[in-house]
Amino acid sequence: MLNWKKRVAALALAMGSSAVALPSLAQNVIKLSTTTSTENSGLLKFLLPAFEARTNSKVHVIAVGTGKALELAKNGDVDVTLVHARPSEDKFVAEEHGVNRRDVMYNDFIIVGPASDPAGIKGSKDVIGAMKKIADSKVKFISRGDNSGTDQMEKAYWNEARTKPQGNAYITAGLGMGEVLNMAAELQGYTLTDRATYGAYRAKTGLAIAVEGDRKMFNPYGIIAVNPARHKDINYRGAMQLIEWITSDEGQKKIADFKVDGQQLFFPSAKSGKSLPRKSP
Repeated sequence: MLNWKKRVAALALAMGSSAVALPSLAQNVIKLSTTTSTENSGLLKFLLPAFEARTNSKVHVIAVGTGKALELAKNGDVDVTLVHARPSEDKFVAEEHGVNRRDVMYNDFIIVGPASDPAGIKGSKDVIGAMKKIADSKVKFISRGDNSGTDQMEKAYWNEARTKPQGNAYITAGLGMGEVLNMAAELQGYTLTDRATYGAYRAKTGLAIAVEGDRKMFNPYGIIAVNPARHKDINYRGAMQLIEWITSDEGQKKIADFKVDGQQLFFPSAKSGKSLPRKSP
């Protein structure tokens, strides 16, 4: 009888220990919403293993447009978000959906298109002037149309240009950046893209850089923790671990070390603002 009681007590203790361990294990899972550019470029596959090994964590990535990434964070479906649309980020924080926003890195937007350059914009550093020429040329322009940071910037350019391609010349894809680059290649049209995703897709699409270097094409990224006061069940501790690491010397060096075909695609900015990357050869 005594041995039986001891076995029951041991089993109860083991079950109790397991019950305590499960929430602790869950704390090591961090849900991150982010843009397709960080995923399509290969940056996250390069960065996250180092963070996961250091913190014994697992980051679950949901790569969508910035608008959707912020919506997931607003709903408490993720713990932290990494995006690139500063006005939307500031609004997100001002409405108390997110806290502790930090600068992480930047790259730049570029306009790419067929090597034949039917709109005659190659070599321009004036993004608004180039957009006007694209509209006048009636050459196809492929828009992401997904409320991503890239899409928001494109719409701002058209607004400033006070024009836009009409009819079949303007195609709203509703897709991620990589897929839009493939469409632009197939349809021999132009599109606005971040430099990093273009770098990852350049060889397969054959698209050429037409416009780059305008200060209006600067593209900063920020990381924001979901506000734990709004969503009690989020992993705020894990979110802050990721924020602290990616803005640390180690995380910033990893960002600088990430290259595609020998070209640096993202430039760390957690500690100080820096100039735009040099023009491509």
